[in-house]
Amino acid sequence: MKTDKYQSRFYRDWVAAKDLHLTRIVDKETDLQILANKPIDQEFIKERVREYRIAIENYIAKDRRFLTTLKPLAVELNAPPIVKAMSGASQKANVGPMAAVAGAIAQFLGKDLLRKGYQEVIIENGGDIFLKIRKTRIIGIYTGRKKLWQGLGLKIKPKDTPLGICTSSGTVGHSLSFGLADSVVILAKDATLADAAATAIANLVTSAEDLPRAVGLSRSIKGVYAAVIIVREKLSSWGKIEFVKGNF
Repeated sequence: MKTDKYQSRFYRDWVAAKDLHLTRIVDKETDLQILANKPIDQEFIKERVREYRIAIENYIAKDRRFLTTLKPLAVELNAPPIVKAMSGASQKANVGPMAAVAGAIAQFLGKDLLRKGYQEVIIENGGDIFLKIRKTRIIGIYTGRKKLWQGLGLKIKPKDTPLGICTSSGTVGHSLSFGLADSVVILAKDATLADAAATAIANLVTSAEDLPRAVGLSRSIKGVYAAVIIVREKLSSWGKIEFVKGNF
């Protein structure tokens, strides 16, 4: 779950997908980087971002708990689809629904672009990613200044997408986390769930001794395909993951 404090997106300088069109769109706390196989209709994206933000804000106005609770929250049957998706992910991961907000916006926008005929889409929203790709891509893992893990990345193949890849950390950035993991990266069927799950798992990790329990939790969340959890010099992972080392 991201706070409303500005977070520098320095890692965007490392993006090397020269074959894709790059667009950055900012609307209040939503700061998106979008890569696609053809130029982005920026007005369409801005309109959709506003619609999703308004849907969430209007629901919060009706039920303040949606914003503040750190536990799963059932929502009304007629709640907007993005609110329902956040609630559903929170229940699977046992966290509050706002833990999934960045991933949910990336997920819904990604689906919007696919419906408009885009064939390759990567949407990054504060480190939470939705992607549908046509060629193998490398997603880098950032753990702060720890040299041991610099240049570590994941190889993602087209057949495994659409996919959500979301990261939570207790030591990097301004995300709300009760743990001390340097990086928890979750791969899931969609970015809404990946975001919620990353928060839940990062909350568990206060030392390397918590890694087995954190891996166990990630395996237990239906819809999560893989996890990478890094604490200082220790790394644990499970699922179908191919690591690479590079200069990113």
